[in-house]
Amino acid sequence: MKALILTNRVPFPPNSGYPIVVYNTIKGLLKLGVEITLFSINTSKHRIDVDDIYDPVFEQIEFHSHSIDIEVNVWDALTNIFSNESYNVSRFFNEDAERQLEDILKENVFDIIQFEGLFVVPYLDVVKANSQAKVIYRAHNIEFDVWERIAMREQFTPRRKYLQFLARRLKHYETEQINRFHQVFAISERDRQHIVQFGCEVPLDVFPVAIDFDQYVTDHSSVGFPTLFHLGAMDWRPNKEGLEWFLDEIWPDIEKLNSELRFYIAGKNMPREFYEYESENLVVEGEIFDAVEFINSKSIMIVPLLSASGMRVKIIEGMAMRKCIIATSMAAEGIKYQHGKDILIANTADEFYRSILQCITNPKKWREIGDNARKTVEKDHDVNVISERMLKVYQKLISA
Repeated sequence: MKALILTNRVPFPPNSGYPIVVYNTIKGLLKLGVEITLFSINTSKHRIDVDDIYDPVFEQIEFHSHSIDIEVNVWDALTNIFSNESYNVSRFFNEDAERQLEDILKENVFDIIQFEGLFVVPYLDVVKANSQAKVIYRAHNIEFDVWERIAMREQFTPRRKYLQFLARRLKHYETEQINRFHQVFAISERDRQHIVQFGCEVPLDVFPVAIDFDQYVTDHSSVGFPTLFHLGAMDWRPNKEGLEWFLDEIWPDIEKLNSELRFYIAGKNMPREFYEYESENLVVEGEIFDAVEFINSKSIMIVPLLSASGMRVKIIEGMAMRKCIIATSMAAEGIKYQHGKDILIANTADEFYRSILQCITNPKKWREIGDNARKTVEKDHDVNVISERMLKVYQKLISA
């Protein structure tokens, strides 16, 4: 079986949510004998030097990429208002990239072509024109939902109005495209329900974040306590706004609990304001080389998201590393959890305070939650199980 996977960024190295999901999908399908060709938009925002990729998974696939500048252009954003296109999506379309993809399609016969996320859907027309393959759309998020939630929190009226406008355009595009595919994959049950409400009439299955548990080995002797940590890319607005809220509204009271308590924050594109925050107990590490090692060395993960959609890969990774996660219910959406057993849910400053206090005064509590978390994700997120199920969907589509 031959599959072509289209991505809106190069998934190597797998160092953040989207790349991890795509990377593990490819890795799992390769194990099952699927021949993989990958076509990636190499964006200016997440630029990767392809010549520097050294990865055994990369060596097993046929890889193509096209570099595109997706930086926001004020003039383009303004003129887009008078078009019928979603500016969020249209920035990822490039005619040269389309021609390159067309050549790939003419030179190969694929059984399955999988679109990883909304931002590669503009290439659906060229795929349909040049291939008889079954086409699958995988929704990593309900994109318009993310922007609606961000808009709700924006206090500056002109910016809020524009964000609402972007959300409406995204919603129209998402709902318009959904039935043009043979199959849709949602990343969570909540997102599946959203897609059904779009009027989805094609087969729809849930394929959650999949990880290789062999890569998540805990070393309790290296864990520092009491330590809190947050890990996430700061060029994703929900991460930045959530962390700002936590630092402004919660951390000043938390750091008074214990003079030895440290809060570590890490992630690429760390804003200067976090480095300048006045707190001796706050440690800003910026981008880190080894996320698993970083997670292992800390005890309690803080995920204070106030707007999001889909499923947070970093929470899945934290649970795999037996960490106690304290997160908002929005951050934990899509994950099958039990509050108080394998995760702690906190939606207010007071709830975060009480949850953190409980964990640092009772170390046994956070260890129990971490052990339960590992058992939970092992049931629902094993890459081998999920890949086998995905392959069965492929086979059913091809034989239909």
